[in-house]
Order: sequence, then structure tokens, then C-alpha cells
Amino acid sequence: MTVPVAPRHDETFVLNVGPQHPATHGVLRVKMTMDGEYIVKAEPVLGYIHRMHEKLAEAGSYAQFMPNTARMDYLHALAFNHGWALAVEKAAGIEVPERAEYIRVITVELNRIASHLLWWAAFLLDLGGFTPLLYAFDDREQIIDLLERITGSRLTYCYMRFGGVYNDIDDEFITGTRAFIKRLRSRWQRMYHDLVTGNIILIKRIKDIGFISQEQCRRYGATGPVARGSGINYDVRKNEAYSVYSEFDFDIPVYNECDSMARYMVRMDEVEQSLRIIEQALDKLPEGPVMAKVPKVLKPEAGYYYSAVETARGALGHRLVCTGDKNPYKLKLRSPTFCNLSLFGEVAEGMLLADALAFMGSLDLVIPEIDR
Repeated sequence: MTVPVAPRHDETFVLNVGPQHPATHGVLRVKMTMDGEYIVKAEPVLGYIHRMHEKLAEAGSYAQFMPNTARMDYLHALAFNHGWALAVEKAAGIEVPERAEYIRVITVELNRIASHLLWWAAFLLDLGGFTPLLYAFDDREQIIDLLERITGSRLTYCYMRFGGVYNDIDDEFITGTRAFIKRLRSRWQRMYHDLVTGNIILIKRIKDIGFISQEQCRRYGATGPVARGSGINYDVRKNEAYSVYSEFDFDIPVYNECDSMARYMVRMDEVEQSLRIIEQALDKLPEGPVMAKVPKVLKPEAGYYYSAVETARGALGHRLVCTGDKNPYKLKLRSPTFCNLSLFGEVAEGMLLADALAFMGSLDLVIPEIDR
């Protein structure tokens, strides 16, 4: 539990966590004002890898920006591909073939599982557990091999196209995906929950640590597993259904405990729900083309457009302003991780340093997505 700490300026000192500290994810610096082992104030400092992605979008054509999307959230790059494709398709009035939408969902959900597995591995490594990383990367490698076969990449994907996808899937991909689902389900309880979730060491490290209220989530705009771990039942795939997500039967895991353990459980349950979605998409996969006929140079009509998708870290929004030119006039991204990190300073106040690092890991931060 967090302990209220009154600042004693004669006894406090400043501790820099990062930007190279191994306990942080990405190039993030947190300026900690400490009273012994307790945090008096925590200030996240950004800007170490800022690359001006939004300005780059305005400097090139709509298609030229697609590879950039994967460089923001490299762990769930296909969701960022998907989000940009949907925003431009909405602006340009492009109808996507049904088979392409199903393939998008299959690949995005596989990528979501891969992201959650890497978060699980890195989170436990931060807490001192090495063995789970080996299990997680073993399973994640199966996904990476499947996605590499159809996208040509293993991490920073550029698979989506305006009007569909770059490449169709074949029987070998479908067979491999079904085999992966069977494999992960056979290992899930024994290697993930029995070994880690029920482990008393993990429970003592993250249960009742990092309490985030619903009011704080709303005030900072937190979404994704962070908000759902605080009892907020909101997922863009359900609440603002896009693509063909409305065709599938799946649940949104929600926990009301508001602590780091709740956020952990949301992500673990989400892996199982993603497996359900993929399985249904494979069963219902329609025949047909995977690309619509789209002009080589897109010039959407002048106007303001907005679309959102659910990434592994929460709601990603694209605010797009078009003027009828071949380049976007303005692009503003609504970054889920930026909102989730913003509440860290308030929640970490009064916590032990070791607990704050565990709490930070439960937020699943991908700093390049913030520092875009």
C-alpha cells in the first residue's frame, strides 16, 4: 500500500531514473524527488527520441506515411497500420473488401498477443524473474514467424494498404495460425498462470500496488488495460466498432481492483479473447479480393476526419485535416501511452521506489509512441 509522505526539503534528494536505467522501457527519464526510499514527487521527462512523425505525415503523401506508423508503437505496429488506413479510407471514401478486413483483424490480433507476451516477459524481468521471458519469447516467436511469412517483416510492419492489405493469406498461414492457437492454449495455464500468476512473490509485488481510481483514469484520459483494470468497461472494438469486429463474439476483461494486479489480469485475459477472435475470423473467412481499386495518388476531399482503433495499450485516435491536396494538411495522433503515463506522477507520490517501478511496468509503456 502507498504511504503518504510529507516533503521534508532538508532531507530529500533527487534521483534520476533513466534515460538509460534498465528498469525503464524505452528512452524515458523520471526525475524522482526522494525522502529515503519514499517518493515525494515523480516527474516523467520526455523528448529524448522525438522524431516529429506528425509533421512528416504532412510533408509527404498519404501512402508515404504508412511505414512511419510502425515506428511509433513497434510492439503493436499492425494496429497503427490499421488506424492510419482506416482514417485515410474514411476521408477518401474507400470501400475495403470483406476478406481484407478479416485478414486485418487476424493479423492485428496476432500482433496484440505478441505485444502482450513481450510486456509480460519484460514486466517479470523488471521484477527479477528471468525464466518466464524464455517461455513468452518461445511463443511470441511462433507469431513473428507467421506474420513474417505474409508481411515480409518481423517487427515494424507496413502491411496495410488503403483499400485492403499488401498480401493475401494462404492455407499454410491458416494452418500455422490454428496450430499456434492450439499450442498457446495448451501452455497457457501451466506455464503462465501456474508458474507466474499464482506465484506468491508476484502477488506480493503487485497486488494493492499502484491504485488508479476511475476518476483519475477519466481525468488523464487513460484507456486500454489501464482503464479496464480500474473497472471502466471501454474498448474501441466494442464501443465504437470498426472494421469487422462487430461480427465476432468476444468479451472485454474488466477488473475493479484498480491495482497493478488488475492490469496484469486484464492483459492475460485479453490474450485469450484475441485467440477467440482469430479463431472465429478464420472460420468465417470469406473468399474474394484483398484490395479495392484505389487511385495511385489519393486526394481526399477537404474536411476534418477522425477515426480510432484499440491498440494493445489503449485507444489510438487519428485527427486528420484534408484540403484536397495529395498531402495531409494536418495530422494529430491521440496517443494512448501518453495519457497512461501522465497519471504516473500523481499515483507514484508516496510509494516506495521498488513499488513505483513495479507500478510503471504495469502501465505497459512504449515510449516511441509518446515521443513521436
